[in-house]
Amino acid sequence: MKLRPLAFAITSIIAASSYAADELDTVMVNGDFRATSIEETTSSVTVIDNVEINKRSAQHVEKVLNLAPNVNFSAGASRGQYFQIRGIGERSQFQTPINPSVGLTIDGIDYSRTGAAASLLDTKQVEILRGPQGTRFGANALAGMILIESNEPTKETEAYIEQTAGSRNTYTTTGVVSGTLVEDKLLGRLALQKHVTDGYMNNTYLNRDDTNNLDEITGKAKLRWLASDDLTLDFTAIHIDKDNGYDAFTLDNSFNTESDTPGEDVLKSTAYGINAKWDVNSKVRMEASASKSSSDIDYNYDLDWVNIDKFSDLAIANKCDTDEPIGACPYNGAEQFLRERNNDTIDIRLLSAENGRIFNNTTDWVVGIYQNNQNESSIQNYIDLDYDDIYPTTSEFSTRNRALYSQLDVHASEKLTYTIGLRAEKYESDYSDSNGQENEFNETLYGGKLGVAYSYNPSQKVYGSIARSFKTGGINNDPELTEDKRNFETEYLWNLETGLKSTFLNGDLKTRLALFYSKRINPQVSTSEEYVEDNKRKFRIYTDNVDQGYNYGLEAEADWSVNSDWRLYGNIGLLQSGLSEYTSTIYTIEDGRDQAHAPNYQFMMGAEHYVNNNWVISANVEGKDGFYYSDSHNAKSSAYALLNASAEFSDKNLTITFWARNLLDREYDVRGFLFGNNPADGYTTTNYTQKGEPRTIGFTTRYNF
Repeated sequence: MKLRPLAFAITSIIAASSYAADELDTVMVNGDFRATSIEETTSSVTVIDNVEINKRSAQHVEKVLNLAPNVNFSAGASRGQYFQIRGIGERSQFQTPINPSVGLTIDGIDYSRTGAAASLLDTKQVEILRGPQGTRFGANALAGMILIESNEPTKETEAYIEQTAGSRNTYTTTGVVSGTLVEDKLLGRLALQKHVTDGYMNNTYLNRDDTNNLDEITGKAKLRWLASDDLTLDFTAIHIDKDNGYDAFTLDNSFNTESDTPGEDVLKSTAYGINAKWDVNSKVRMEASASKSSSDIDYNYDLDWVNIDKFSDLAIANKCDTDEPIGACPYNGAEQFLRERNNDTIDIRLLSAENGRIFNNTTDWVVGIYQNNQNESSIQNYIDLDYDDIYPTTSEFSTRNRALYSQLDVHASEKLTYTIGLRAEKYESDYSDSNGQENEFNETLYGGKLGVAYSYNPSQKVYGSIARSFKTGGINNDPELTEDKRNFETEYLWNLETGLKSTFLNGDLKTRLALFYSKRINPQVSTSEEYVEDNKRKFRIYTDNVDQGYNYGLEAEADWSVNSDWRLYGNIGLLQSGLSEYTSTIYTIEDGRDQAHAPNYQFMMGAEHYVNNNWVISANVEGKDGFYYSDSHNAKSSAYALLNASAEFSDKNLTITFWARNLLDREYDVRGFLFGNNPADGYTTTNYTQKGEPRTIGFTTRYNF
C-alpha cells in the first residue's frame, strides 16, 4: 500500500507535544448505556457537532459522513441513503426486503431502513459508532450505528431564524424557538425547515435543470416534562415531507440527462417518541422509551434513461416492430417502488445509580428488555411505456424482534475496568407476495462484548475488546430465481479491537487510535445480474451468502488547539477487506478482493483560524481511495479529494457564514452499476455512475433572539 507516509504523518501528529493555550471542550457520547466523554469510551467513535454541520450548510447526514474515518455511503437516489462502516453495509434497495448492517436513529427513533430521513435540522451532534454494537442495538448494528441528536428544550427562552442561499437556486429557511412553557415543569422546542434546490443535473430533452431537485420540509417538536425531582419525561415528534426528483444516470456518465419520464424520490414520514428517566431510589435508575413511525415512500425512475425519440431511427433500421428483429432494439420503460413502513419500538432498562453498584461496590450494571415490530407493504410496478402496460407485484413483509440484554462494568481498580455484555434476540419474520411466494423466518440470535480498559495515567487510556454481532437472514422475492437462491442465511461478525485515547498539552491536544480485525461468517452479498427473456432485458437482484470475509484496519483522529488563533484537526482510516471466492450466474469474484464500498483509505485534514472576535476562517480536505461498486462485478470508482471552506462573521446576535463545498469542483462518483443500457452499442456491458455534488457555494445568515 502507498499509505505509509500518510500513516506516519498522522502517527506523528498523535505523538506530538508542543505549545498550546486553549483547552478543547469535552465531547460527550450518548450511544452507550451511560453518557461518557469521548476520551472515556471504549470504542471507536466520531462525533460531528453543529459547528461543523453549519460550516458546510449540511442539510442531510450524507454531507458530513466523509468527516469520519472508514465511513462511506451510496446514493442511487436523490440523497445518499445507504451507509457503510468499515466496508460493511447495504448500498440500495429494490424489490428484496433488507435488514440493515448500519443502524440509524434520530432522537432515539429507529430509522434504520430509511436513510432519506436523516435530516440535520436543529441537530446538536451526530455520533458515528464504528464496529459492532450488538449489546446495545442488536440486529441493526452489525457494523455500527449512526445517531442523530437534536438540541434539547431550554429553560431560558431562545429563538433563531436562518436563511441560506446558494448555487443552483438553493434556498433554506429555518426557524427555531425554545423555552419554558410552565415554570419549573414544562419546557418546549419547535424547529421548522424548508429546503429547496434545483440540483446539479440538466435534462437536455425536457430543457429543464430541476429534474433532480430537492424539495424538503422537516419539522421537529420536543417537550420536556419535569414531573418530579426524580422523574423526567421527554416527548419528540418528527415530520418529514420530501418531494425530490430523481434523474441522475446517463448513457455517457455526464451531468446531462435525456430522460422523458424523470423519476421521483418521495418520503412522507411522521414519528413520535417518549423517553422516561426515573431515579427509583439512590441505587436504581429506570430508563424507558417508546417510539412509533410511519413512512410512505415513492421511489421511481426512467429505466432506459432516455426519451422515446432517442433511438427511433435505430428501431426502424433494426426492424424492431417485427417478430424477428435483426439487431438491438430500444425499450421505453419505468420502474416504481411504493412502500409503507411502520415501526414500533419499546425499550425498558434498569441501571445502577450512584449507590447501586454490586459485588462490593465495584460493578455498574444494566439489564433491559426490547421489542420492535416493523411492517412494510410494497408495490413494485414495472411500466412498459411502449404499450402503456403496468406489471405490479405486491408484497407484505413484517418482522418482530424481542431481546433481553445486560451489561456489567467491573471496576477492578481506579485504573482497570472490565466490561461484560450479552444480548439474546428472538427474530421472526413473515413474507408474502402476489407471485405466490411465502416465507417465515424464526431464530434466536446471540451477541455481546467482552472488554477491558486501563487508564495508565490521567491522560492516556488503552482498551481492548472482542465482540459478536449478527444480522438476520431473509428472503429473495424475484420469482425468476431458482429454489436455492430463495433464502439467504444469517450473518455473524466477530470483532477484535484495541485502542488508545490520549490527551496532551494540558488538554489542548486530543488523539484517538483504534486497530480492529473483523471476521465475517456467512457474509451477505448483494448481487445484480442482467439477462434476456422473450426479447426483453431483465435483471435479477438478490442477496446471497459467501463462506466468510474479513475487514481489518486502523482509525486515527487528532484535534489540536494550537493557540488562541489556530486549531488543527484530522483523521485517517485504513481498511483492508475481502470475501472468499464467489460465483454468481454471470460473475466470479476472486478470493480476497476488496469488498464493495470499502476504500483502502479515507482521510480528512482541517484547520480553523480565529482572525479576531468576529471572524473565523475554516478549511478542510476530505478524500478517499477508489472502491468497488458491487460484490458482483469489478467496476470501480476513482480516488478523490474535496476541498471545503467557510468564513464566519458573528457580532452579537447576528452570524453570517460564507461556505463552499467541493471548492475546486472535483468530479467524483457516489454510485455505480455494470450492465448494458445502450441499444446503439448493442447493449454492451458498461460502467454507469451517478455523479457526486459539484462545486456548491452560498451563504447563511442567522439571527438569534
